[in-house]
Amino acid sequence: MSYSLATFVAIVLLSSEASGKSVTGLFNSEAARQQNGQFITKFMYQGDNGMLVIRLDNSALATEKESRLLLYKDMDSSLDNLNCSERLAKAHIPVSLSDQEHNQTIPRQSSPTTWQALYADRYTCQENAVIPSHADLRFTILLFNADSAGNPLEHFSAEEAGLHSFYFLLLLAYFIACCIYIQPLHQALRKGGPMHTVLKVLTTVLALQGFSALCNYIHFARYSRDGTGIPLMGNLAEFWDMVSQVSMLYMLLSLCAGWTLSRGRKPQSRPLQWEQSPASTAVAVGGVVIQGALLLWEQYSESESQHHSYHTPLSLAGLLLMALRVGLALLLASVLYQIISTERSTLKRDFYLCFAKGCFLWFLCHPVLFVMSAVFNKHQREKVVTIGVILCQSIAMVILYQLFLSRSLYWEVSSLSSVSLPLTMSRTNHRGRY
Repeated sequence: MSYSLATFVAIVLLSSEASGKSVTGLFNSEAARQQNGQFITKFMYQGDNGMLVIRLDNSALATEKESRLLLYKDMDSSLDNLNCSERLAKAHIPVSLSDQEHNQTIPRQSSPTTWQALYADRYTCQENAVIPSHADLRFTILLFNADSAGNPLEHFSAEEAGLHSFYFLLLLAYFIACCIYIQPLHQALRKGGPMHTVLKVLTTVLALQGFSALCNYIHFARYSRDGTGIPLMGNLAEFWDMVSQVSMLYMLLSLCAGWTLSRGRKPQSRPLQWEQSPASTAVAVGGVVIQGALLLWEQYSESESQHHSYHTPLSLAGLLLMALRVGLALLLASVLYQIISTERSTLKRDFYLCFAKGCFLWFLCHPVLFVMSAVFNKHQREKVVTIGVILCQSIAMVILYQLFLSRSLYWEVSSLSSVSLPLTMSRTNHRGRY
């Protein structure tokens, strides 16, 4: 198991590419010819004082090749239908690369607008011309939006602005909650009980989400200063988030499948426990494998994205992942309906209904938010989905924690002896605690 986990970590950290809004690379004449203009980067400018800074290592070679950087305003699909000459002529801002450094001001944007940069030179549209065996041009491009003071110093594109502050507030909330609840949670875990495994998984998932938020914050904090960030931190954040997703799925499927498949033969003195059987384990493992495969597929399907967030499905893998979550929600609804419809105890039905709320919020928040994001502007959609999913899943975990740690409801719903229950009134009253 540890070998498989190490292999998975290596794949995640080493296979993905991440780049920020400080773009470093090579201008290649052959690539520019093949692509009718070499794609360099995209950036969403907003408001006034947007700027693009181009730095070259060999301005003399750039002059000899008649190198140009072509800036296009919101023309992703229109360029594909043009031939080479028409495509280059459509550039809104052509920048001649003849100096060691060139600063290009972007016109004022009435609304956030995506600009893309292509490289071209004298050989780009000359299919039969021989390209001299010169070295490629090494470049560094810095892209800036205006900061709160109106100065062009903000590396964040319009669709990323605000995420840094969100992760800071999220970490602050995690820290405060940890200070308040760490001691009673630790006591509950030490006492064990029938829900010990559930509480361990919930705590593990919460810790993984906290690590993901911390890695994202570190990445964006560095990104705000240099436009590149720490790609390793971004990849780690995505990895911890994926592990938390599959861990939560395994727990929820194991609980529901265990309750249903073993319901007819389990003794009445042991209700509501994590019932393990070959069938329930197979269901849970199968769901985890499918979701894990889709998460990995989605993570690398958008290879050109800077810091890819799989909260915003832009590919077939993302759509399949959302369909899987809807299907799982329907499956859990069917399972819980079978249980609730045959359950005579009102308190146990309330227990299952509360559990259902947490499950549905966890699985359905992503598809619902994705559909709702269509009413927002383009630059707001990714932030709405990303922030919304994180908050909704955190609320789902709070619901489940309250359910499984509730002293009164837990005592009344379970028919187990008080000596085996964590955080029950009988075990805490004699110590002066409730």
